[in-house]
Amino acid sequence: MATEQARGSATRARLLDAAVTAFGNKGFHGTTTRDIAAAAGMSPAAVYVHHRTKEEILFQISAEGHRQILQVIHDSAAEDSGPTDRLAATVRAFVAFHAENHVKARVVNYELAALTEEHRNEVIKLRRSITQVFHEIVRAGLQTGDFSVSDMEISATAIMSLGVDITRWYSPDGPWTPEVLGEIYAESALRIVGVAAPSSALQAHRAGAAGQTAHAAR
Repeated sequence: MATEQARGSATRARLLDAAVTAFGNKGFHGTTTRDIAAAAGMSPAAVYVHHRTKEEILFQISAEGHRQILQVIHDSAAEDSGPTDRLAATVRAFVAFHAENHVKARVVNYELAALTEEHRNEVIKLRRSITQVFHEIVRAGLQTGDFSVSDMEISATAIMSLGVDITRWYSPDGPWTPEVLGEIYAESALRIVGVAAPSSALQAHRAGAAGQTAHAAR
């Protein structure tokens, strides 16, 4: 029984991975269940054994992707760190995740309209939780005086939008790694909230990253 369950889980995961690739290449509406099955190396009938509809597949991908993003940003910085360091760490993780998972993240963020109203509402709840993390950081920075912005919500939205937009153009064959983009976007985010210079913790992080890069190049 355990072996059958494991096999079923592996098959479902394989189909979801294939769907991400197919949706990423053709979009949700341009993709058929036959496309998904072919990408997974299965028969079209196999799709319906594990997933009732194509929309249900998209929902599972979208919900899982948003949960992953939420977990990544929750884990990105210690809760007792200051707003500046926390924002930098959160943006760094957020951006790196979107670059490393650019195909899945593009599907997750730009195919919401294809979900049913019920499923879309569930995903929107997750999106609001992600947004709330950024709002809380910017709000904390305003309260401590570390940040200076005219509108907290617009500033937080601008920071998130920059990270999400990476999925439109990022290529692993391009000149920037996810880590490099994370550093650049972290500094840009700090400038958006009125921090002209990186914090000591951010400088230390960069020094450590530069040291690792130099060591790897030897």
